[in-house]
Amino acid sequence: MEEIATQKTTLCPSARAESVNSMVFGVVSGTIAEPRVAYLKQPQPITDELIAKVSPVTPTEVFRMATPCAHQACLHFDGKDCRLAKQIAEKLPAVTEELPPCSIRRDCRWWKQEGKAACMRCPQVVTDIYNPSELAVTVAKLAAG
Repeated sequence: MEEIATQKTTLCPSARAESVNSMVFGVVSGTIAEPRVAYLKQPQPITDELIAKVSPVTPTEVFRMATPCAHQACLHFDGKDCRLAKQIAEKLPAVTEELPPCSIRRDCRWWKQEGKAACMRCPQVVTDIYNPSELAVTVAKLAAG
């Protein structure tokens, strides 16, 4: 498989499949009530073939994806920082005691901004949640500004 170079780019770890240059860095596992991301050793490009394999569900139900940070074009960006990363680090409980084996960490916006606090919460973050907890709704609303 093609290896994706991620150097020199700050990556958003909460991307959608249709985002430009998006890549899969994790697979959603666990349960609906307690999802957990299983991290890939190397990010993989999003392809039409990959999207077709998960149909009829959306790619964000199955994968965690990253894409270059959109900065001011993103509703979570406040001009300097990602509000979503801040809210996740401050409001969600940690779900791991060790840093997850994440292949995008060195370029991740959340890691660069919030450090270990974001990483300890990241495995529970799923882009599309259909039955979110009250806490997840609060974090999303606060992050949207």
